[in-house]
Amino acid sequence: MKRLIFLLVTSILASLMLVLPASNARADEPATAAVAAPAAAAPAAAPSDVEKRLADLEAYVTNGARADDKTSKITSPGPGHNGFMMICAALVLFMTLPGLALFYGGLVRQKNVLSIMAQCMGIAALVTVLWWAFGYSLAFAPGTPFIGGMANAMLKDVGMAPNTAYAGWVSQSTFSMYQLMFAIITPALIIGSIAERVKFSALLIFVTAWMILIYFPLAHMVWGADGLMNGVWNKDAGIKAIDFAGGTVVHMSSGWSALVLALIVGKRVGFGKEEFVPHSLVLTMVGTGMLWVGWYGFNAGSAVAADGIAAQAFMTTTLAAAVAGGAWAGVEWLTRGKPSVLGFCSGIVGGLVVITPAAGFVSANGAMLIGILAGVVPYFACTKLKHALGYDDALDTFGVHAVGGTLGAFLTGLLATPDANPNLLTNLKDIVGKTLWLEQLKAMGLTLALSIIGTAVLGYALKLTIGLRPSAEDEESGLDVSGHGEKGYNVT
Repeated sequence: MKRLIFLLVTSILASLMLVLPASNARADEPATAAVAAPAAAAPAAAPSDVEKRLADLEAYVTNGARADDKTSKITSPGPGHNGFMMICAALVLFMTLPGLALFYGGLVRQKNVLSIMAQCMGIAALVTVLWWAFGYSLAFAPGTPFIGGMANAMLKDVGMAPNTAYAGWVSQSTFSMYQLMFAIITPALIIGSIAERVKFSALLIFVTAWMILIYFPLAHMVWGADGLMNGVWNKDAGIKAIDFAGGTVVHMSSGWSALVLALIVGKRVGFGKEEFVPHSLVLTMVGTGMLWVGWYGFNAGSAVAADGIAAQAFMTTTLAAAVAGGAWAGVEWLTRGKPSVLGFCSGIVGGLVVITPAAGFVSANGAMLIGILAGVVPYFACTKLKHALGYDDALDTFGVHAVGGTLGAFLTGLLATPDANPNLLTNLKDIVGKTLWLEQLKAMGLTLALSIIGTAVLGYALKLTIGLRPSAEDEESGLDVSGHGEKGYNVT
């Protein structure tokens, strides 16, 4: 014990010996080299500057609002969000080419498969030109609550800088191309109702007028920063409705227009007398898979950022599509004795349609409920209702997109929750979970009126002037040969 105390005292004294010379040095003695003052360092950044940099970084990571352009230290778009949105844009185009082309192409008769593909490609080219010329501007430039202005005509000032009215970290050029893909697929959906019996030239003229009269105004009213029905972001919206990815803008508008146009064009030659069966359900199934994959760009991309809301939409989209596919096939199994591949395909697309307006606003449980209803309600619309009323909706565009889109818009008002998307509390905190469904009904009513009346005017105008249909002989021989001089399959 004595030895331990001795060693402890000795260690303390040795430590003091090392410290005392430096601490007892006189003030007038020169400093040794070991304690010489360091070289002058670069001036530290002002605290306010550091705070701005950190705030910008935090805003980028969380997809929050960046500092104003004059004080922001990050002048470029966020590479992660920008890259995500470019991929989503490509996925939405993938839905049309080749997804929808194969889905619809497999459902028609062999002699008309190329006509469907030509219509999809022709619409893609036509709408792109319209979008560049004035479409993007009418949909997203500032204007009135009903239509945008011409500030961005010919994509003027649409470059690498973000348009912060829509996204703080995504280039406006990327945002514009993403929205273009929505504009392409929407009129392409309409062709399903009038498949196998419309002239290619008449269709292109109809699509041009339809985009100007119906799509561009609807897109602005629902998604434009000053739009009439943009309830989430426009505090002055006259109708405080919500539509995450296009229940009203895409599916209701195209689906109801499809029914009206099908009635104006008339039934296919031989309808009710001949059996019209899909020529290749293999193509239809492949197209369904492509649509499902592409729909992640459609729904998750509508968050306009790679953030938590995009992840929520990704999850709900998956759940609704899978459940609806099983529900449709299940009802078929119960009522017809066998679950068909076409039933699975139709149910999956129905689930994707119905979840679209709700994708970023509902919980997983909400998506499951939507999936069940999406498999059952459109099924009866495509079978019982169609047969009862006798209209010739060739590929069930009305039954899936109009009925499904309308159902989805209404369910969104009932099931939307701030737990899934806190942005609902920005301008809708007083009505979400309460009377939001009433606002949805108003938006649905306006969409119906614009789509039905606008399509009726355009359809009859074309029917009475250049005509909508080919001759009975051309229709009988098939639109592939009569309209495009080609055959889908050349058997040797």
